[in-house]
Amino acid sequence: MLHRSLMRNAYRQCRVKPSCSKAGSNLTLRGRPGFFTRGFRTTSCLGFMDSQDSEATSGSKRSESQEVLEQCSRLYDSLTSVNDRLGGVAISSPTDRGTKLPYVLLVGNHSSGKSSFINYVLQRNIQTAGVAPTDDTFTVIAPGAEDKDSDGPTLVGDPDMGFASLRQFGPTLIHHTQLKQRDSHLDFMLVDSPGMIDAPVNLNQKGNNAMDRGYDFPGVVRWLAQRADIVMLFFDPDKPGTTGETMDVLLRCLSGMDHKLIIILNKADQFYKIHDFARAYGSLCWNLSKVIPRKDLPPIYTMSLPNDQNQTSTLAESLRDLEHTRDEVVQQVMQAPKRRIDNVITNLFDSTSMLILYSKIWNDVITRFVKEWRSCRLQEAGWSLIGGVGFGGLNYLSMDPMLQGGVFGGSILSIGALFWYHQTYLQRMQDDLTSMEALSSSFQRTHARQVHDADEFTASLYQRSRASLQTALKNEFASGGKLPTVSESEMQRLQSILDDEIPKLRRLANDAR
Repeated sequence: MLHRSLMRNAYRQCRVKPSCSKAGSNLTLRGRPGFFTRGFRTTSCLGFMDSQDSEATSGSKRSESQEVLEQCSRLYDSLTSVNDRLGGVAISSPTDRGTKLPYVLLVGNHSSGKSSFINYVLQRNIQTAGVAPTDDTFTVIAPGAEDKDSDGPTLVGDPDMGFASLRQFGPTLIHHTQLKQRDSHLDFMLVDSPGMIDAPVNLNQKGNNAMDRGYDFPGVVRWLAQRADIVMLFFDPDKPGTTGETMDVLLRCLSGMDHKLIIILNKADQFYKIHDFARAYGSLCWNLSKVIPRKDLPPIYTMSLPNDQNQTSTLAESLRDLEHTRDEVVQQVMQAPKRRIDNVITNLFDSTSMLILYSKIWNDVITRFVKEWRSCRLQEAGWSLIGGVGFGGLNYLSMDPMLQGGVFGGSILSIGALFWYHQTYLQRMQDDLTSMEALSSSFQRTHARQVHDADEFTASLYQRSRASLQTALKNEFASGGKLPTVSESEMQRLQSILDDEIPKLRRLANDAR
């Protein structure tokens, strides 16, 4: 998501349509040098519009898209007041919702073709490519008026770029990031990541290799992937059966991002026989099935990049559709600015749904605790009243002062013991209410219909939120302050955003295309 201050610069939809090929009535990108910087026209491919009409239409579309983004920003800001009262962890901070420009994140094994793909898209040798690992940094490639390189501290310290939150991963990461500004007609960024090592990783042991790079590499990938508009995962024929760091990243960092994930089996021109291709493709599908718990795997784009060397593979000569697949992938990459608006609305929907679920469980836990707290205080008040009435009665009847003193002292001790018992009981109840078992029970009570209907989306929201919810509740109880809840009117407003406002934004976004 983007903060309102960045929204006005986020969606620079000054996109123009690529030149077209009428073969088969499909638009295809021509893979010749200079295509990406010179192959765009401001006129319609079919000649229905002149340049002025096209520019006017483009400006209108930009205005509509800007309106959608600003509405999303206002709605997200309305969520933050509720989120702040509930520990501030249900949804992301309003100052950490996106980058200045849309961007595409490239991850994959070393020598899988990430850097070569970037060079191909920009038609310039920007990244160093090679068989062995050639780069150990996260490189942000952004459009600029002139070519300029900046180090990690400059990138992270720039308040306009939107990468300031990377500081949480420590100075080692900051010194392993860099910014490359290049003169380009693209209106989005490309983020290249270090090649992942095919080293054994114990997926069942948390933190086993989390810091073997000097920083939390999976955490950084997830941070970037959550904010990216497109995530490209590269494999190559030499390592299609990876079970190490790549699979760990796919399992832990890219889960829940299927809507923007593009899986690529690159360098398909290296196969000499169809049998080799079948084995590599089958091996990749087999290993992906281990970390993607679905019967139907996402599409795998098989492609290759132009190579100056002579092609000796007979298979490459027969697979002419590799070029078409490559062009299709490039087309998807070029849609990153348009996908930014879809991702912003999707994130708003996800955040609103998460906050509603979070609020219902929070209210249930707090309400149950407050009910017990009031019961304990009423008992203490009742015993205090009984003790006071008893002591007053003895004093009124002028009973023996020793007896009065004994009754008074006994009452004080009894009330003190009761208060101590209640404090211990309430502390134990706080621990019980914030246990995972109790939170699961609260989830089942507050979402009985979704549980009965086996709603997988609601279940996934709970799985993602329960750890932060548990921490926030424990911190709230430990603070000893007033326990806040979400009012009925606020819950209705959140539901209205989900049921009414977001569908309107979807329609506006469709009209702005």
